[in-house]
Amino acid sequence: MRIFLSIKVFFVLTIVTVPLFAQQNPVPIKRIPVKRHGVVKDTVRIDTLARQPKVPLSEQEDIGDVLSKLFHARQTPAVDSITSKPEISIAPAIGYTLLSRFALVLSGNAIFKTAPQSRISTVIASASYTQNKQFILPIQTNIWSKDNTYNFIGEYQYYKYPQNSYGLGSNSNINNEDPMDYSYLKFYQTVLRRVTGNLYMGLGYIFDSHWNISDKGNINGTPDDYTTYGKRSHTVASGLTLNAVIDLRDNAINPGKGGYAALQYRDNYQFLGSTTPWRSLIIDLRKYFRFPANSDNVLALWSYNWLVLSGRPEYLDLPSTQWDGNSATGRGYIQGRFRGAQMVYAEAEYRFKITHNGLLGGVVFLNGESFSAAPGTGLQRIQPGYGPGLRLKLNKTSNTNITIDYGFGRQGSNGLFIDIGEAF
Repeated sequence: MRIFLSIKVFFVLTIVTVPLFAQQNPVPIKRIPVKRHGVVKDTVRIDTLARQPKVPLSEQEDIGDVLSKLFHARQTPAVDSITSKPEISIAPAIGYTLLSRFALVLSGNAIFKTAPQSRISTVIASASYTQNKQFILPIQTNIWSKDNTYNFIGEYQYYKYPQNSYGLGSNSNINNEDPMDYSYLKFYQTVLRRVTGNLYMGLGYIFDSHWNISDKGNINGTPDDYTTYGKRSHTVASGLTLNAVIDLRDNAINPGKGGYAALQYRDNYQFLGSTTPWRSLIIDLRKYFRFPANSDNVLALWSYNWLVLSGRPEYLDLPSTQWDGNSATGRGYIQGRFRGAQMVYAEAEYRFKITHNGLLGGVVFLNGESFSAAPGTGLQRIQPGYGPGLRLKLNKTSNTNITIDYGFGRQGSNGLFIDIGEAF
Protein backbone atom coordinates (compact mmCIF):
# COMPACT_ATOMS: atom_id res chain seq x y z
CA MET A 1 0.00 0.00 0.00
CA ARG A 2 1.32 3.44 -0.94
CA ILE A 3 0.68 6.31 1.43
CA PHE A 4 1.38 9.87 0.26
CA LEU A 5 1.77 12.35 3.12
CA SER A 6 1.66 16.13 2.84
CA ILE A 7 1.61 18.04 6.10
CA LYS A 8 2.17 21.66 7.05
CA VAL A 9 2.35 22.41 10.79
CA PHE A 10 2.30 26.09 11.73
CA PHE A 11 3.82 27.38 14.97
CA VAL A 12 1.98 30.16 16.76
CA LEU A 13 4.77 32.72 16.72
CA THR A 14 4.81 36.17 15.16
CA ILE A 15 7.76 38.47 14.84
CA VAL A 16 6.51 41.82 13.58
CA THR A 17 3.09 43.36 14.25
CA VAL A 18 0.18 40.96 13.88
CA PRO A 19 -0.21 37.90 16.13
CA LEU A 20 -0.93 34.90 13.95
CA PHE A 21 -3.35 33.42 16.46
CA ALA A 22 -5.38 36.63 16.71
CA GLN A 23 -5.33 37.67 13.07
CA GLN A 24 -8.55 39.41 12.04
CA ASN A 25 -7.83 40.32 8.43
CA PRO A 26 -9.30 38.22 5.62
CA VAL A 27 -5.96 37.07 4.22
CA PRO A 28 -4.46 34.49 6.62
CA ILE A 29 -0.75 33.81 6.83
CA LYS A 30 -0.13 30.71 4.81
CA ARG A 31 2.59 28.96 2.93
CA ILE A 32 1.55 29.35 -0.71
CA PRO A 33 1.57 26.05 -2.63
CA VAL A 34 3.73 25.89 -5.74
CA LYS A 35 1.53 27.00 -8.66
CA ARG A 36 1.79 26.09 -12.28
CA HIS A 37 -0.16 28.54 -14.43
CA GLY A 38 -1.58 32.03 -14.43
CA VAL A 39 -5.30 31.51 -14.00
CA VAL A 40 -6.50 34.35 -11.80
CA LYS A 41 -7.81 32.80 -8.59
CA ASP A 42 -9.43 34.34 -5.52
CA THR A 43 -8.38 37.87 -6.41
CA VAL A 44 -11.40 39.83 -7.57
CA ARG A 45 -13.08 39.67 -4.15
CA ILE A 46 -10.23 38.65 -1.91
CA ASP A 47 -11.11 41.32 0.66
CA THR A 48 -14.72 40.16 0.99
CA LEU A 49 -15.55 39.12 4.54
CA ALA A 50 -17.23 35.85 5.34
CA ARG A 51 -20.86 35.24 4.42
CA GLN A 52 -23.41 35.99 7.11
CA PRO A 53 -23.90 32.65 8.89
CA LYS A 54 -26.93 31.41 10.74
CA VAL A 55 -24.93 31.58 13.97
CA PRO A 56 -23.98 35.22 14.77
CA LEU A 57 -20.28 36.01 14.60
CA SER A 58 -20.29 36.86 18.30
CA GLU A 59 -21.30 33.28 19.11
CA GLN A 60 -18.66 31.66 16.88
CA GLU A 61 -15.18 30.62 17.92
CA ASP A 62 -11.94 30.03 16.08
CA ILE A 63 -8.39 29.07 17.04
CA GLY A 64 -7.66 32.72 17.75
CA ASP A 65 -10.36 32.82 20.43
CA VAL A 66 -8.94 29.72 22.11
CA LEU A 67 -5.34 30.94 22.00
CA SER A 68 -6.28 34.46 23.02
CA LYS A 69 -7.80 33.04 26.20
CA LEU A 70 -4.67 31.00 26.86
CA PHE A 71 -2.10 33.70 26.09
CA HIS A 72 -4.19 36.86 26.71
CA ALA A 73 -3.31 38.07 23.25
CA ARG A 74 -4.28 41.50 22.05
CA GLN A 75 -6.67 41.76 19.14
CA THR A 76 -5.38 42.92 15.78
CA PRO A 77 -6.75 45.91 13.89
CA ALA A 78 -10.15 45.46 12.26
CA VAL A 79 -10.32 45.19 8.49
CA ASP A 80 -11.82 48.67 8.11
CA SER A 81 -8.81 50.15 9.93
CA ILE A 82 -6.32 49.01 7.28
CA THR A 83 -4.65 51.99 5.60
CA SER A 84 -1.88 52.66 3.09
CA LYS A 85 0.61 51.74 5.82
CA PRO A 86 1.25 47.99 5.42
CA GLU A 87 0.32 45.62 8.23
CA ILE A 88 3.12 43.04 8.20
CA SER A 89 3.04 39.52 9.63
CA ILE A 90 5.92 37.05 9.76
CA ALA A 91 5.81 33.54 11.20
CA PRO A 92 8.11 30.50 11.16
CA ALA A 93 6.67 27.08 10.41
CA ILE A 94 7.59 23.45 9.99
CA GLY A 95 6.40 21.49 6.96
CA TYR A 96 6.57 17.86 5.94
CA THR A 97 5.95 16.08 2.65
CA LEU A 98 6.89 12.68 1.36
CA LEU A 99 9.22 14.25 -1.21
CA SER A 100 10.85 16.88 1.00
CA ARG A 101 10.70 15.26 4.45
CA PHE A 102 10.92 17.99 7.10
CA ALA A 103 11.13 21.60 5.96
CA LEU A 104 11.86 24.84 7.77
CA VAL A 105 9.55 27.58 6.50
CA LEU A 106 9.49 31.33 7.06
CA SER A 107 6.15 32.77 5.93
CA GLY A 108 4.92 36.35 5.87
CA ASN A 109 2.41 38.71 4.37
CA ALA A 110 1.73 42.41 4.08
CA ILE A 111 -1.75 43.94 3.64
CA PHE A 112 -2.60 47.53 2.78
CA LYS A 113 -4.97 49.74 0.80
CA THR A 114 -3.94 52.06 -2.03
CA ALA A 115 -6.88 54.32 -1.10
CA PRO A 116 -9.55 54.36 1.65
CA GLN A 117 -12.21 52.81 -0.62
CA SER A 118 -9.98 50.36 -2.47
CA ARG A 119 -9.94 46.62 -1.91
CA ILE A 120 -7.23 45.17 0.28
CA SER A 121 -3.91 44.59 -1.51
CA THR A 122 -1.62 41.77 -0.39
CA VAL A 123 1.94 40.57 -0.74
CA ILE A 124 2.54 37.00 0.47
CA ALA A 125 5.89 35.22 0.51
CA SER A 126 7.69 32.30 2.09
CA ALA A 127 11.07 30.64 2.00
CA SER A 128 11.61 26.93 2.70
CA TYR A 129 14.65 24.72 3.14
CA THR A 130 14.02 20.99 3.39
CA GLN A 131 15.70 17.97 4.88
CA ASN A 132 16.44 16.85 1.32
CA LYS A 133 18.39 20.11 0.73
CA GLN A 134 15.65 21.64 -1.42
CA PHE A 135 14.99 25.37 -1.54
CA ILE A 136 11.55 26.83 -2.33
CA LEU A 137 10.75 30.55 -2.67
CA PRO A 138 7.20 31.56 -3.74
CA ILE A 139 5.96 35.17 -3.82
CA GLN A 140 2.41 36.23 -4.66
CA THR A 141 1.17 39.80 -5.12
CA ASN A 142 -2.39 41.08 -5.50
CA ILE A 143 -2.54 44.87 -5.87
CA TRP A 144 -5.72 46.92 -6.42
CA SER A 145 -5.80 50.40 -7.92
CA LYS A 146 -7.26 53.27 -5.90
CA ASP A 147 -10.71 53.00 -7.51
CA ASN A 148 -10.64 49.18 -7.94
CA THR A 149 -10.67 49.56 -11.71
CA TYR A 150 -7.42 47.63 -12.12
CA ASN A 151 -6.11 44.53 -10.41
CA PHE A 152 -2.43 43.53 -10.72
CA ILE A 153 -1.69 39.88 -9.94
CA GLY A 154 1.80 38.44 -9.79
CA GLU A 155 3.26 35.00 -9.09
CA TYR A 156 7.03 34.68 -8.84
CA GLN A 157 8.58 31.39 -7.74
CA TYR A 158 11.85 29.54 -7.64
CA TYR A 159 12.31 26.02 -6.43
CA LYS A 160 14.51 22.99 -6.73
CA TYR A 161 12.23 20.10 -5.93
CA PRO A 162 12.55 16.51 -7.20
CA GLN A 163 9.31 14.86 -8.22
CA ASN A 164 8.48 11.46 -9.67
CA SER A 165 6.74 11.02 -13.00
CA TYR A 166 4.46 8.07 -13.72
CA GLY A 167 4.01 8.43 -17.47
CA LEU A 168 1.41 10.00 -19.75
CA GLY A 169 -2.37 9.56 -19.70
CA SER A 170 -4.76 8.55 -16.97
CA ASN A 171 -4.19 4.88 -17.84
CA SER A 172 -0.60 5.13 -16.58
CA ASN A 173 0.49 2.61 -13.97
CA ILE A 174 1.65 3.74 -10.53
CA ASN A 175 4.48 1.19 -10.68
CA ASN A 176 6.04 3.05 -13.63
CA GLU A 177 7.79 5.45 -11.27
CA ASP A 178 10.48 7.63 -12.88
CA PRO A 179 12.44 9.77 -10.36
CA MET A 180 13.07 13.24 -11.84
CA ASP A 181 14.91 16.32 -10.63
CA TYR A 182 15.06 19.87 -11.96
CA SER A 183 15.14 23.55 -11.05
CA TYR A 184 12.15 25.73 -11.89
CA LEU A 185 11.65 29.49 -12.25
CA LYS A 186 8.20 30.98 -12.71
CA PHE A 187 7.26 34.58 -13.51
CA TYR A 188 3.57 35.36 -14.08
CA GLN A 189 2.12 38.86 -14.28
CA THR A 190 -1.52 39.66 -15.08
CA VAL A 191 -3.36 42.98 -15.32
CA LEU A 192 -7.17 42.88 -15.06
CA ARG A 193 -9.55 45.74 -15.74
CA ARG A 194 -13.14 45.93 -14.60
CA VAL A 195 -15.46 45.80 -17.59
CA THR A 196 -18.85 45.79 -15.90
CA GLY A 197 -20.29 44.49 -12.66
CA ASN A 198 -18.16 41.57 -11.47
CA LEU A 199 -16.59 40.97 -14.89
CA TYR A 200 -12.85 41.62 -15.17
CA MET A 201 -10.73 41.09 -18.27
CA GLY A 202 -7.06 41.58 -18.99
CA LEU A 203 -3.73 40.48 -20.39
CA GLY A 204 -0.78 38.73 -18.86
CA TYR A 205 2.74 37.49 -19.46
CA ILE A 206 3.84 33.99 -18.42
CA PHE A 207 7.35 32.59 -18.20
CA ASP A 208 8.25 29.04 -17.09
CA SER A 209 11.82 27.80 -17.17
CA HIS A 210 13.01 24.31 -16.17
CA TRP A 211 16.71 23.54 -16.18
CA ASN A 212 19.16 20.89 -14.95
CA ILE A 213 16.44 18.36 -15.80
CA SER A 214 17.41 14.75 -15.13
CA ASP A 215 15.67 11.43 -14.60
CA LYS A 216 16.65 7.88 -13.73
CA GLY A 217 14.12 6.02 -15.88
CA ASN A 218 11.38 3.76 -14.58
CA ILE A 219 12.63 1.98 -11.47
CA ASN A 220 10.83 -1.20 -12.56
CA GLY A 221 12.90 -1.36 -15.76
CA THR A 222 10.05 -0.63 -18.22
CA PRO A 223 10.43 2.07 -20.92
CA ASP A 224 9.58 5.50 -19.53
CA ASP A 225 7.26 7.96 -21.28
CA TYR A 226 9.59 10.90 -20.62
CA THR A 227 12.23 9.39 -22.91
CA THR A 228 9.63 8.53 -25.55
CA TYR A 229 8.12 12.03 -25.42
CA GLY A 230 11.51 13.72 -25.73
CA LYS A 231 14.14 14.57 -23.14
CA ARG A 232 15.66 18.02 -22.75
CA SER A 233 17.95 19.39 -20.07
CA HIS A 234 16.50 22.92 -20.31
CA THR A 235 13.08 24.13 -21.47
CA VAL A 236 11.36 27.52 -21.62
CA ALA A 237 7.69 28.39 -22.08
CA SER A 238 7.18 32.11 -22.62
CA GLY A 239 3.93 33.65 -23.81
CA LEU A 240 1.00 36.01 -23.46
CA THR A 241 -2.35 35.31 -21.84
CA LEU A 242 -5.87 36.62 -22.27
CA ASN A 243 -7.88 36.38 -19.04
CA ALA A 244 -11.52 36.83 -18.07
CA VAL A 245 -13.00 36.43 -14.59
CA ILE A 246 -16.55 36.63 -13.23
CA ASP A 247 -16.74 36.32 -9.46
CA LEU A 248 -20.17 36.12 -7.79
CA ARG A 249 -19.08 34.36 -4.60
CA ASP A 250 -20.10 35.82 -1.26
CA ASN A 251 -16.63 35.00 0.10
CA ALA A 252 -13.63 34.17 -2.07
CA ILE A 253 -11.86 32.27 0.73
CA ASN A 254 -14.72 29.97 1.75
CA PRO A 255 -17.86 30.57 -0.35
CA GLY A 256 -21.33 29.80 0.93
CA LYS A 257 -23.19 30.69 -2.25
CA GLY A 258 -22.63 32.16 -5.69
CA GLY A 259 -20.33 31.17 -8.50
CA TYR A 260 -16.98 31.76 -10.13
CA ALA A 261 -15.80 31.47 -13.73
CA ALA A 262 -12.28 32.06 -15.06
CA LEU A 263 -10.93 31.67 -18.58
CA GLN A 264 -7.28 31.80 -19.59
CA TYR A 265 -5.98 31.54 -23.13
CA ARG A 266 -2.19 31.16 -23.33
CA ASP A 267 -0.07 31.54 -26.46
CA ASN A 268 3.66 30.73 -26.25
CA TYR A 269 5.98 32.20 -28.88
CA GLN A 270 9.49 31.25 -29.91
CA PHE A 271 10.35 34.92 -30.49
CA LEU A 272 9.66 35.42 -26.76
CA GLY A 273 12.05 32.59 -25.91
CA SER A 274 9.82 29.48 -25.88
CA THR A 275 11.54 26.21 -26.70
CA THR A 276 8.51 25.31 -28.83
CA PRO A 277 5.34 27.24 -29.73
CA TRP A 278 2.08 25.97 -28.24
CA ARG A 279 -1.33 27.18 -27.11
CA SER A 280 -3.52 26.17 -24.18
CA LEU A 281 -6.88 26.99 -22.65
CA ILE A 282 -7.93 26.72 -19.00
CA ILE A 283 -11.60 26.84 -18.00
CA ASP A 284 -12.30 27.03 -14.27
CA LEU A 285 -15.97 26.88 -13.17
CA ARG A 286 -17.35 26.70 -9.61
CA LYS A 287 -20.81 26.82 -8.04
CA TYR A 288 -21.87 26.89 -4.39
CA PHE A 289 -25.24 26.11 -2.81
CA ARG A 290 -26.45 26.14 0.77
CA PHE A 291 -27.88 22.68 1.32
CA PRO A 292 -30.28 22.55 3.05
CA ALA A 293 -31.13 26.09 2.05
CA ASN A 294 -31.72 27.28 5.63
CA SER A 295 -28.39 25.94 6.95
CA ASP A 296 -24.70 26.87 6.84
CA ASN A 297 -23.88 23.58 5.08
CA VAL A 298 -22.59 23.96 1.53
CA LEU A 299 -22.58 21.81 -1.60
CA ALA A 300 -19.60 22.94 -3.72
CA LEU A 301 -19.11 21.93 -7.36
CA TRP A 302 -15.95 22.42 -9.44
CA SER A 303 -15.08 21.84 -13.08
CA TYR A 304 -11.47 22.40 -14.13
CA ASN A 305 -10.40 21.78 -17.71
CA TRP A 306 -6.81 22.35 -18.90
CA LEU A 307 -6.46 21.77 -22.63
CA VAL A 308 -3.54 22.00 -25.06
CA LEU A 309 -5.06 23.48 -28.24
CA SER A 310 -2.07 23.21 -30.56
CA GLY A 311 1.65 22.60 -30.58
CA ARG A 312 3.69 20.31 -28.40
CA PRO A 313 4.51 21.58 -24.88
CA GLU A 314 7.60 20.23 -23.19
CA TYR A 315 6.99 17.30 -20.85
CA LEU A 316 7.06 19.31 -17.61
CA ASP A 317 4.71 21.96 -19.05
CA LEU A 318 1.92 19.47 -19.76
CA PRO A 319 -1.24 19.54 -17.60
CA SER A 320 -0.77 17.37 -14.51
CA THR A 321 -2.45 16.37 -11.24
CA GLN A 322 -2.16 19.06 -8.54
CA TRP A 323 -0.41 21.49 -10.87
CA ASP A 324 -3.52 23.66 -10.98
CA GLY A 325 -3.36 27.14 -9.48
CA ASN A 326 -4.03 25.96 -5.92
CA SER A 327 -2.39 22.52 -6.16
CA ALA A 328 -5.80 21.08 -5.28
CA THR A 329 -6.91 18.71 -8.05
CA GLY A 330 -6.89 14.98 -7.45
CA ARG A 331 -6.97 14.60 -3.69
CA GLY A 332 -6.21 10.92 -3.25
CA TYR A 333 -3.17 11.02 -5.56
CA ILE A 334 0.37 12.34 -5.27
CA GLN A 335 1.26 15.50 -7.18
CA GLY A 336 2.19 14.67 -10.77
CA ARG A 337 0.50 11.26 -10.66
CA PHE A 338 -1.26 11.83 -14.03
CA ARG A 339 0.01 13.97 -16.91
CA GLY A 340 -1.06 14.57 -20.48
CA ALA A 341 -1.99 17.05 -23.20
CA GLN A 342 -5.66 17.25 -22.16
CA MET A 343 -7.03 17.31 -18.63
CA VAL A 344 -10.72 17.18 -17.73
CA TYR A 345 -11.55 17.35 -14.03
CA ALA A 346 -14.67 17.56 -11.88
CA GLU A 347 -15.24 17.52 -8.12
CA ALA A 348 -18.10 17.76 -5.64
CA GLU A 349 -17.65 18.47 -1.94
CA TYR A 350 -20.21 18.68 0.85
CA ARG A 351 -19.17 20.95 3.73
CA PHE A 352 -21.00 20.80 7.06
CA LYS A 353 -20.70 22.04 10.64
CA ILE A 354 -19.99 19.65 13.49
CA THR A 355 -20.09 22.10 16.39
CA HIS A 356 -22.67 24.85 16.77
CA ASN A 357 -20.02 27.54 17.24
CA GLY A 358 -18.37 26.67 13.93
CA LEU A 359 -15.00 25.75 15.45
CA LEU A 360 -15.14 22.23 14.00
CA GLY A 361 -16.62 21.11 10.69
CA GLY A 362 -16.39 18.27 8.22
CA VAL A 363 -16.46 17.50 4.50
CA VAL A 364 -16.84 14.58 2.15
CA PHE A 365 -15.53 14.86 -1.41
CA LEU A 366 -15.59 12.96 -4.70
CA ASN A 367 -13.50 13.83 -7.74
CA GLY A 368 -12.68 12.39 -11.13
CA GLU A 369 -9.95 13.23 -13.65
CA SER A 370 -9.24 12.10 -17.19
CA PHE A 371 -6.06 12.75 -19.19
CA SER A 372 -4.96 12.09 -22.72
CA ALA A 373 -1.37 11.06 -23.38
CA ALA A 374 0.69 12.99 -25.98
CA PRO A 375 -0.93 15.78 -28.05
CA GLY A 376 -3.37 14.42 -30.59
CA THR A 377 -4.47 11.43 -28.50
CA GLY A 378 -7.86 10.94 -26.86
CA LEU A 379 -8.91 11.08 -23.24
CA GLN A 380 -8.36 7.91 -21.23
CA ARG A 381 -10.00 6.30 -18.22
CA ILE A 382 -11.55 8.51 -15.52
CA GLN A 383 -9.60 8.11 -12.30
CA PRO A 384 -11.70 8.71 -9.15
CA GLY A 385 -10.63 10.18 -5.82
CA TYR A 386 -12.72 10.43 -2.68
CA GLY A 387 -12.54 10.82 1.06
CA PRO A 388 -13.57 12.62 4.25
CA GLY A 389 -12.10 15.67 5.92
CA LEU A 390 -12.16 17.85 9.03
CA ARG A 391 -12.22 21.63 9.26
CA LEU A 392 -10.81 23.64 12.17
CA LYS A 393 -11.71 27.33 12.16
CA LEU A 394 -8.56 29.42 11.91
CA ASN A 395 -10.24 32.80 11.42
CA LYS A 396 -13.99 33.26 11.92
CA THR A 397 -14.01 36.77 10.41
CA SER A 398 -12.72 35.61 7.03
CA ASN A 399 -14.18 32.09 7.53
CA THR A 400 -10.76 30.53 6.93
CA ASN A 401 -10.25 26.89 7.95
CA ILE A 402 -7.34 24.58 8.55
CA THR A 403 -8.24 21.70 6.23
CA ILE A 404 -7.40 18.08 7.07
CA ASP A 405 -8.39 15.61 4.34
CA TYR A 406 -7.67 11.95 3.73
CA GLY A 407 -8.05 10.96 0.09
CA PHE A 408 -8.25 7.58 -1.62
CA GLY A 409 -7.56 6.76 -5.27
CA ARG A 410 -6.99 3.73 -7.45
CA GLN A 411 -4.02 1.33 -7.41
CA GLY A 412 -3.56 1.75 -3.68
CA SER A 413 -3.09 5.52 -3.73
CA ASN A 414 -4.13 7.25 -0.53
CA GLY A 415 -2.80 10.11 1.52
CA LEU A 416 -3.25 12.85 4.08
CA PHE A 417 -3.63 16.45 2.90
CA ILE A 418 -3.34 19.30 5.42
CA ASP A 419 -3.46 22.94 4.36
CA ILE A 420 -5.02 26.33 5.07
CA GLY A 421 -8.07 27.27 3.02
CA GLU A 422 -10.52 25.19 0.99
CA ALA A 423 -9.45 23.29 -2.11
CA PHE A 424 -11.78 25.45 -4.25
